[in-house]
Amino acid sequence: MDWLWTFPQLDEDSMRALRMTIDDSFRGFTRTYGDAIQQIFEPLRYFLIQSEWLMLNTPWFVVIVAIAALAWLASRKWTIVLGSVITLLLIGYFGMWEDTMRTVSMIFVCTVISLVLGIPIGIVMARSNRVQSIISPVLDVMQTLPSFVYLIPVVMLLGIGRVPGLLAVVIYAIPPIIRLTNLGIRLVDKEVLEASDAFGSSSWQKLYNVQLPLALPTIMAGINQTIMMALAMVVIASMIGVQGLGQPVLRAINNQYFTMGMFNGLAIVGIAIIFDRISQAFGKRIQKHQEHAHG
Repeated sequence: MDWLWTFPQLDEDSMRALRMTIDDSFRGFTRTYGDAIQQIFEPLRYFLIQSEWLMLNTPWFVVIVAIAALAWLASRKWTIVLGSVITLLLIGYFGMWEDTMRTVSMIFVCTVISLVLGIPIGIVMARSNRVQSIISPVLDVMQTLPSFVYLIPVVMLLGIGRVPGLLAVVIYAIPPIIRLTNLGIRLVDKEVLEASDAFGSSSWQKLYNVQLPLALPTIMAGINQTIMMALAMVVIASMIGVQGLGQPVLRAINNQYFTMGMFNGLAIVGIAIIFDRISQAFGKRIQKHQEHAHG
C-alpha cells in the first residue's frame, strides 16, 4: 500500500540521465554559438559603457539640475522636485554617488531596450488575438519564474559581466510594458475607432493618431512598472558582475555589514521613489490632458 503515500516519480538514474542530456546539450550549444551570440550583443555593451561613462563624467550638480528639471517638466510640482534634489544630495553626501550613477545608467539602458522591444510587441498583441494567445503564456512564465533562474542561461551563454546582467534585467522588467501597451490599445473606445474609420483613416493612421495617444496613460503605467522591476533586479544582477548599488548590498549580505546594506538599500529606494513619482506624475498629466481634449 506504499503507493498510496508515495507519489510515483521518475527513478534516480533516469532523472540523472535526463538532466545530463539537457545540460550537455546546452553546453554544446554554448560552445558552438557562444562567441557569435556575444558579438550580437556587443552594441548593447557599447551602449551601456557609453551611458555609464556619461553619467560618471558629468559633474554632479549638472546631474542634479537635469533630474530636477525633468521632475518639474513631468510633474509641475515643487514637492517632487525638492524631494528629488534632497534625495540625490543625501546619496552623494553618504558616498554613494558613483554607484548610484552606474545604477541609473543601467536602468536607463534597460528601460530604453524594454520600450524599443516591448511597445511594438504590445501593439502586435493588441492587433491580433492569435498573437496575444501565443505571447501571453510566455509573459506569464517570465513574470512567475524566480528571478535567480534568469541568471543561469545568460551566464552560461555570455559569462560574467555587464551584458548578461543587462539581459537578465530586461527579461525580468519587460513584461509590464508589453501587457499594458496591449491593454491600453484594446481599451480604446470602439466609438472613437469607428469615427476614425468614418473619416477614412488607414490602419497606421488610426494607430498613430488615435489608439496610441488614448492609450498613453496606460502605457506610462507600464513604463513605471518596468522601471520599478528593473530596479528590483539590480541587486540580484550584481551577483553576475553588474556594478552599481547592488554590489555593496551583496557585500553587506555576505559580510553582515548592516550599515552598508541599509545605506545602499535606501539609496535604491530613493532612486526608485524619484523615478516612480516622476513617471506617475507625467502619466497623470497626460491623462488630464486627454480628458480635457476630449471633453
